[in-house]
Amino acid sequence: MCGIVAYNGKQNAIPLIISGLERLEYRGYDSAGIAWHNTKNLEFIKKSGKVKVLKSHISTDLNAQLAIGHTRWATHGKPSDENAHPHFSIDNNLAIIHNGIIENYAAIKEGLQNRGYKFKSQTDTEVLINLIQDVKKNEKTNLFQSVQLALSQIIGAYAIAVIDTNSPNSLVVAKKGSPLLIGVGDEEYFVASDAAPFIQHTKNVIYLNDGEIAEIGLKHLEIRTISNELKTPYIQKLNIELDQIEKGDYETFMLKEIYEQPNAILETLRGRISPDFNFVKLRGVNENIEFFQNTNKITIVACGTSWHAGLVGEYLIEGIAKVPVEVEYASEFLYRNPLVSKNDIVIAISQSGETADTLSAISLAKKRGAFVYGICNVVGSSIARATTVGTYMHAGPEIGVASTKSFTSQVTTLVLMALSIGKLKKSISDDEFQIISKELFSISKKIQSSLDSINKQTQKLAKLYKNAKNFLYLGRGISFPVALEGALKLKEISYIHAEGYPAAEMKHGPIALIDKNMPTVIIATNKPNYEKVVANAEEIKARSGKLIAIVSQDDNNMNNIADHIIQVPETHDFLTPLITAIPLQLLSYHIAKIRGCDVDQPRNLAKSVTVE
Repeated sequence: MCGIVAYNGKQNAIPLIISGLERLEYRGYDSAGIAWHNTKNLEFIKKSGKVKVLKSHISTDLNAQLAIGHTRWATHGKPSDENAHPHFSIDNNLAIIHNGIIENYAAIKEGLQNRGYKFKSQTDTEVLINLIQDVKKNEKTNLFQSVQLALSQIIGAYAIAVIDTNSPNSLVVAKKGSPLLIGVGDEEYFVASDAAPFIQHTKNVIYLNDGEIAEIGLKHLEIRTISNELKTPYIQKLNIELDQIEKGDYETFMLKEIYEQPNAILETLRGRISPDFNFVKLRGVNENIEFFQNTNKITIVACGTSWHAGLVGEYLIEGIAKVPVEVEYASEFLYRNPLVSKNDIVIAISQSGETADTLSAISLAKKRGAFVYGICNVVGSSIARATTVGTYMHAGPEIGVASTKSFTSQVTTLVLMALSIGKLKKSISDDEFQIISKELFSISKKIQSSLDSINKQTQKLAKLYKNAKNFLYLGRGISFPVALEGALKLKEISYIHAEGYPAAEMKHGPIALIDKNMPTVIIATNKPNYEKVVANAEEIKARSGKLIAIVSQDDNNMNNIADHIIQVPETHDFLTPLITAIPLQLLSYHIAKIRGCDVDQPRNLAKSVTVE
C-alpha cells in the first residue's frame, strides 16, 4: 500500500526520489516525505497530502547521492505531517521508511518509554526506528547488525529502508510480507515497492525474499537473512517498457487500461491455445495433471475485483469441467478454519501478487497440504513465489486503482483453466471445446470494435445519472458476478452507493428500494436466463424504476421496457463477462469524471493492499 523509494549512487538522488514517488502515487496514500544525507547529518521534508505538495517545498538546489522517500497510507495514526514518513530515532541519527504493520509495537514502545524514549507520532514505524537505535547503542553494532537484531524482535509485516548519519554511503533495506525490489544499475542501486520508479534507469532487478536484509553501498550489495545466512543475489531482467506505465494520449490511466483490454486478453491467450483449437497449453495445469484429474474440490481465494473474477471462475469451472468450486474472501479464509485437505486445489487470484490477505490464505492452504495455484499479473511477485505453480496473466502494468483490464484478463485465464481441466477430465466434448476456444480467441476483436460506441453511450448516460444517490446492478447466472463488479466500480471511483444482486433475489428485499430515483442496471445477455431477466426488468418498470439494460447486439426485446439500451457484441454464454464488464466500467468512469472525482487515485483506496 505505502510506496517506498530509495537510491544510492552517482546521480542526484533528490529528483530521482520525487519522480519515483510520483510513479507510486497509484498505490494510494495520504502523505509523502523524503530524507537524505547532507555532509553532516540527515535532513528531511514530509507533508500531508499529495506528492506535489511535498515537491513544492523542495529546493531545486538540493543535491544528495543517498536518499529515501515514502508515500504513506495511514494505519497507525491519522494522516498528518507528524505521522508522515520518514521517521527518526530520538537522537536524529537514524531515519526509516516503512510499509506494513508492526503487530507488537505497543509492547516494544512501552519498553522503550520505560528507558526514556519519547515519541512524536502515533505510528508503529517510529517505534521500530527507536528500537534499532536502542540496539545500536547498547550492543555497539553497526547499522546492518542493528537492523538485523531489531527485526528478530518484530512480529508483523514490513518493507523498510534505513539510513544512518554515521554511514553516509550505506543503505539498509529489509522485507517480510511486503514487497521490496532492488534495481541494479551501473555503480548505483534503486529500491522501491515495485519497478515503476526505476524502470527508466535499469531493468535489472533483485526480488528480496521474506526475512532478508540487504546492505547497499556505492559499489557493493550484500544480502543476509535475519539469522545471518549469506544469500547470493539473483538478478532478473524485467520485461516492461516505460510507455506501459505512462498515460500516453489518454486523460487517465483508467481510461487507457479500459481501452487496453482487447490487447490484454490477446496477451493472456498468446501461445496458450493450440492452432487447431483442440488443446490449451497451461504449463501449471499440464505439468500437474494428476492433481487436476483427482481433485475433489477447488477453492478460489481472492479479494475485491479478483474475488468477482473468482465467482465467474466458479461458473466456468463447474459448467465446463464439472468440478465443485467454492469461492472465498481471502480476508475471511484464514479466520474460519476452512475445510481444506491434501486432495484439494486452492487457486489464489491477485493482480499485484502482493495482496496480504491472499498471501495469508495461501500460507494456510499450504499448511493443510493443498495444491496451491496462483493467478497474478506481476512477474516475481510474492504470490508468484509463494504458490506451488501458476499462470501469469501478462496484462501489462495496471496503474489505475480501480481494476479493469486485470478483471478481464483474470476471467480469460479462468476460461483457459476451465477448458484445460475439462479436457483432462473429459467433461467437455471436442466440439464444444473448439467452439469456446475459437470464440475466446476472437473476442478481443469484438471488444475492440464496440469500445468507441459503448464509450459514447455511457458518456451520455453519465450526464443523466451523475447525481444519483444509489444504484442497483442485477444479473443472473454468470452475469451475477459482473453485476457485483459493476457496483464495485461505481462505489470505488464515483463514491455513489451501489449494490449488486442476483436478479432473482430482487423480489426478496431490494425491490423495496425501487422508485423513480433508483437507477437499475440489468445485464440481459445470457440466453439460458433471458426470459426471466426480462421478467425482472418488467417488475422494475412496474414500480417506475429507471432501467439501463445491457443486451446483445440486435436484441430489441427490451426496447419497450428499458429507459436505455446498451448493445454489446454477442458471444458464447460462458464468455459474456468479458464483454458485459466493459460498459459497466465506462459508465462508472464517466459518472466519476463528471462528478470531479480522481478516477486513478480514489480516496481511501490503495492499488495493492499489502496489510491485513
